Amino acid sequence: MAKFKDHFSTQSKDYSKFRPSYPQELYPYLSGLCKDHNLVWDCATGTGQAARGLSPFFDHIIATDGSAQQVAKAEGQENITFRVATAEESGLETSSVDLVTVAQALHWFAHDDFFQEARRVLKPGGILAVWTYNLLTIDQDIDRIVRQLYWKTIGEYWPPERALVDENYRSIDFPFQETTVPDFNIAASWRLDDLLGYLSTWSAVVRYKADKGRDPIEEIRLELSAVWGDDTDKRIVKWPLSFRIGQF
Repeated sequence: MAKFKDHFSTQSKDYSKFRPSYPQELYPYLSGLCKDHNLVWDCATGTGQAARGLSPFFDHIIATDGSAQQVAKAEGQENITFRVATAEESGLETSSVDLVTVAQALHWFAHDDFFQEARRVLKPGGILAVWTYNLLTIDQDIDRIVRQLYWKTIGEYWPPERALVDENYRSIDFPFQETTVPDFNIAASWRLDDLLGYLSTWSAVVRYKADKGRDPIEEIRLELSAVWGDDTDKRIVKWPLSFRIGQF
């Protein structure tokens, strides 16, 4: 069994604060794919964002993460149970789950082991839904600076698994009967400090700081400020979502 790769515990507080919210229309869409609505396994839940969104549509959510620090920061409705567990060893009963969700985390898993676990816990006809988002877009000038940070400044500090996000999970062998998904986008209205806080949660930024002893986000603050306008102005930030959704 693959060892759990913990890339987020050290910044779990900021991760919860700055990570963007998935579109609310995503959750009734996922619910509509399911025949039954008894139990969801939200795998690699982080601080519980997707679990909270799914909560009104299902009787019970079991939300797991391999990081105890992330789970400690997680919050949700009464029908959500948070547990520390890996993607490959959920601890759930066989054929007990109607929907398995993985938000922005599949690239960290041992895929064959996870897919085997998902097939084990899903009921016949159950749904596996995984999704990811790539680089944000705001406008041409801001996007250029963010891409320079992503690809050049901290590029060598990304784990190799990040390449799967860059290509929207398309190269992953997905052993489920796959369905076509409508377009969904994350959108947020942010001030400059919100953007900088979000960028600081990138795992490659954390590695760069540990190695170089300086903060690459502070190094681009003035450049971003110059093209942002007033730092307190709000700008629309967007991330297109990419999905792999299939039926067991």
